[in-house]
Amino acid sequence: MAAKKAEQALVEEWRGILTLHARTQCELDRALNGHGLCASDFEVLDLLSEGSAADGGCAYRVQEISERVHLSQSALSRLIARLEKDGLVERAMCAEDRRGVRVGLTAKGRTLHGEVLPVQRAVLTRMLAG
Repeated sequence: MAAKKAEQALVEEWRGILTLHARTQCELDRALNGHGLCASDFEVLDLLSEGSAADGGCAYRVQEISERVHLSQSALSRLIARLEKDGLVERAMCAEDRRGVRVGLTAKGRTLHGEVLPVQRAVLTRMLAG
């Protein structure tokens, strides 16, 4: 009986996490939509901005991005292509591995990221704080 209650508590906690994630994702999508982005777009821009600042402008390999964002390889490829078409990111061949591709922010992408960052952080604060 106690094992069953503990198991049910875990299931309820898991469902709560999923619910919070879904609500937060929807709020992010709504807030970022006015800037022409969705939550996944922003996650990639945010990740690339961290790499750009930390690595003196270096880009991430697509494989490194896919390890950090929760998208399938094909969904990530389409997202990167869309961001590139919008002039927010640029792709380049990887110097150390010609099979690899690096993705980095453009000046336009850095500017948009800077404008949208407070919006995204405000949603996270509202949804996740306390």
